[in-house]
Amino acid sequence: MAKSKRDILKYRRRREGRTDYKRRLNYLVGGKIRLVVRKSLRYINVQFVKYDTKGDIVLASANSIELRKIGWNYSCNNIPSAYLVGLLAGKRAVEKGIKEAILDIGLNVTVHGGILYSVLKGVLDKGIMIPANLEVLPSEEVVSGKNIADYAEKLLKNDSAYKKQFSDYLKRNLNPSNIVKDFEAVRNKIR
Repeated sequence: MAKSKRDILKYRRRREGRTDYKRRLNYLVGGKIRLVVRKSLRYINVQFVKYDTKGDIVLASANSIELRKIGWNYSCNNIPSAYLVGLLAGKRAVEKGIKEAILDIGLNVTVHGGILYSVLKGVLDKGIMIPANLEVLPSEEVVSGKNIADYAEKLLKNDSAYKKQFSDYLKRNLNPSNIVKDFEAVRNKIR
């Protein structure tokens, strides 16, 4: 019996570890809109997705690269940027009338207080109801980048270590000690 192209792709995605079809089915059976969070080495992508028999429909989305237009010049793949992109996606979802969703992190490994939960905190702060244990969310200090600023201040004593750790920021004339102030400015623009 010949397999269709769709079946071949399905089995390939399972073999490559790119899709967990059992988990996906559980999400779809619930019938709720999914908050899909995916991260790459450089960026974070957030989408509100509704299932349809013809294919998933993206209702609202945001990518961390969009933060550059708003004034965020730091990394687009750290906890503060994850929160900001979650806040931006949440704002767009609220504008589309989305009130609740469920979190879909795919095959990403979760770390309490990490990037994925920082996105969730941003979406929750916009007022969208998502069932979650609030203990896994990062603290406000971590979300605002205060830990990064404190670490930069600590490393300032060792000039070579400071320059090595924050070389990307220094190339772009950014002071890592100002990350909290810049975070607040961008958060206020999104709100």
